[in-house]
Amino acid sequence: MSTPARLPLDGVRVIEFTHMVMGPTCGMILADLGAEVIKIEPPGGDKTRKLPGLGIGFFRSFNRNKKSVVLDINTPEGKEAAIELIGTCDAMLENFRPGLMTKLGLDYDTLSKRYPGLIYVSHKGFLPGPYEKRLALDEVVQMMGGLSYMTGPVGRPLRAGTSVNDIMGGMFGAIGVLAALREREHTGRGQEVQSALFENCVFLSGQHMQQYAMTREAPPPMPSRVSAWSVYDVFTLADGEQLFIGAVSDKQFITLCDVLDRPDLPAEPRFETNALRVAIRPELLEVLGAILKEHRIEELSPKLEAAGIPYAPIVRPEQLLDDPHLKASGGLVPMETDDGSMTEVVLLPLTMGGRRPGVRQALARVGEHTQEVLARLKSRVVA
Repeated sequence: MSTPARLPLDGVRVIEFTHMVMGPTCGMILADLGAEVIKIEPPGGDKTRKLPGLGIGFFRSFNRNKKSVVLDINTPEGKEAAIELIGTCDAMLENFRPGLMTKLGLDYDTLSKRYPGLIYVSHKGFLPGPYEKRLALDEVVQMMGGLSYMTGPVGRPLRAGTSVNDIMGGMFGAIGVLAALREREHTGRGQEVQSALFENCVFLSGQHMQQYAMTREAPPPMPSRVSAWSVYDVFTLADGEQLFIGAVSDKQFITLCDVLDRPDLPAEPRFETNALRVAIRPELLEVLGAILKEHRIEELSPKLEAAGIPYAPIVRPEQLLDDPHLKASGGLVPMETDDGSMTEVVLLPLTMGGRRPGVRQALARVGEHTQEVLARLKSRVVA
């Protein structure tokens, strides 16, 4: 669990009032990059720790490298300790429902009067505008922001299979912190940063919006799209195994046919160019499908890789825990959990100077750092 002693955000201190995915993702990114991130939890701990079903992995996935402090901010003593602790931090993160932090007196307008250098990050459903008071979920904004429409077949909008907007919203919050820290070097003042689920989803759909603006033709959902490439699809191989194959140039099509021992196909006039192949794409895919049913993934994959043909098996999340590339590249590492067991976690998808920002400490137990952190305050308040 060791990483080099010096990380980019060493010396930056962040206090986090968050739960679920969006806000915790922002804090985790900053923590992985070296910031001291103090997670404020209510008595009994963040309820995200105990989510069942599809939410069971949220806390472990988005709260590493943080300290845990328990405060009841609904009491005068807890609130005052929180405010004093905020004053020792460079940035504050929150992702609670609209109006809650104002009701508690922990909103930006109130805190910035006392701490003008504070960078205050709100993770919300919507940026200021007609929708801003609505409650939002990742699924809600995927429906509103064009993503579900583009993902599912016609008439069957389908949400993406993971919390894309929550995670990316936290990422944009972290980008905002980095930019605000840089600006504070020049102005001496902090600022409020807002990141929102809806606007994040619209950003993801922006390319399709431009497609319509340029062509005046509504882009079809991805399952109904007209592909620009003749071979760009999932094929069923022997024993029902599936493999995505993409041949996006005439040269790659010829190479693919050589790999499949069918050099005769590119010689057929109807398959001579990509444009001709796209025009009769269903026919071509039927021909290739019949050929590929005679091949097995384990024998075909190395041939495709050697030939430089883009391909991918259809991998389930649980299979990634044993992915050889993730393990060899250092992207999947062990972490001690809050119950003392070990688990494998996915690191940030980047390297800096050839290194992966990693896991520096065990996942914090509820309130594990309360005494340590609050003892630094002038009032010496201890929960």
